[in-house]
Order: sequence, then structure tokens, then C-alpha cells
Amino acid sequence: MTTSVSALAISVMTVSSAQAAVITTDFSDLVQQVTPGVARVNVTKTVSEAELAKAQTADLLRKFFGDRVRIPEQAVIPAIEHAYGTAFFVTSNGYMLTNHHVVEGADNITVTLNDRTELDATLIGSDERSDVAVLKVSGRQFPALPIGDSNLIKVGEPVLAIGSPFGFDYSASAGIVSAKSRSFSRETSVPFIQTDVALNPGNSGGPLFNQRGEVIGINSRIFSGTGGYMGLSFSIPIDAAIDIYEQLKSNGEVARA
Repeated sequence: MTTSVSALAISVMTVSSAQAAVITTDFSDLVQQVTPGVARVNVTKTVSEAELAKAQTADLLRKFFGDRVRIPEQAVIPAIEHAYGTAFFVTSNGYMLTNHHVVEGADNITVTLNDRTELDATLIGSDERSDVAVLKVSGRQFPALPIGDSNLIKVGEPVLAIGSPFGFDYSASAGIVSAKSRSFSRETSVPFIQTDVALNPGNSGGPLFNQRGEVIGINSRIFSGTGGYMGLSFSIPIDAAIDIYEQLKSNGEVARA
């Protein structure tokens, strides 16, 4: 009995120490420092009522009958769809990074800054395979964020994300690096950074920071069976993203072997 109590006491002490280590990671000053360099991306795109209805019908039918169901064509009636995501400044003269899937098919793109200023954004280039897109807004002296080295990250180190989940602008969430060099399919060669940072729709395209306030990744996707956060989030390493950025900025496209 005595042995059991002692073992339990040791176990409780170990857990308490681990919890204390997590609690002492205070990102409050860092959030204030980097938030001005982050922006909400607002996208409008023209779709048809038929496409919207078809997508909703398809989701419902597939839920019951699987992916082999065929959806009939419908009349085309133009409609406007609004979407949103996150972007961040990489240069003081207005170049920004976000995700390809945030701006894909956009007819109009604007960004909303931390002071609620809204600016028109031009799509410089977008790459589907890496899910990286480059935007440009007019102006100078924007608060460009410092770029870190994603090759130096370690599994277990604390990280911070800032974005607009479900439209709630400038929401911060923190966690740790869970794994490195995660891959999903042959369609992409991006060695994703896996974290347990809470990401949801609207976080896409936002920055992932290390404890020094350097961007080490672009938040890109989650692994979920419900569409919401379930503990597995994935970010594009900033080293890979900057390579894509340079090519899109210079050539408007990405060259691969």
C-alpha cells in the first residue's frame, strides 16, 4: 500500500512539473509584437446557384450512398460567395504570403489590417501543389515579420499561431511541434510541420511563430473527421514557402524538375 501511494505521489509530481512548464510559456508580449504584421484576407468569388445546390446535394447524398452517386446538372444562376483566411507581410513594401486554397478562384481580394484599414490586394501568383500564394498591396512601411529557419525547429518546442478562425480576427493559439516532415500524398512534396496548435477554418494562410517571434511556417491544413480542430494541424515550412514566393514574385509560376 505504501509503495502504491509513493508511486502515485511521484506520478502526480511529474505531471505537475510538466504542466508548470507549459503554463510558463507566456506569449502575451509576442502576440502584441507580431499582430500588426498579420492581416485578414477577404475573398469574393462568383459561383452559380447550381454549383452551390449541387455541392450541398452531393454532400448529403454521399453521406448516405457513398462517392459513386451521380449529381444531375442544373441551370446556371450567378451568385456571390464570400470566404476568408489569413495572410502576413514578408516585406515592408506590401508583399504578403497566404495559402493557395484561400484565394483560389477569387474575383476580388482585400486584406484587413490590425487597425481595421482595408486594402485591395493583387494576386501576384499562386501554386496549388505547395498551397502557397503571394499577394501585394500598395503602400510602404508595412510591418514585415521576421523570417526564421524552419530547419532548426525541434519536436516539442512551443509555437504560436495567429489568424481569423471562423472570422474571429486576430485569435491567438499556442501549442508545440508534434512532428516534422509529414507528407500526405504524391500531389505535394511539402514536408509539413505537425503541431497541436488549434487551427480552424479562417486560420489558413496565417503565420506559425517560434518563441523568438520568427515565422517558421504557414498554417495550411488540419486532419479532421468533423471539419473542426481535432489535435492535428499542419504548416508549410517557411523555407519551402520562401522558395515558392521568390519564384512566384519573379516569374508568376513555379518551375520544378
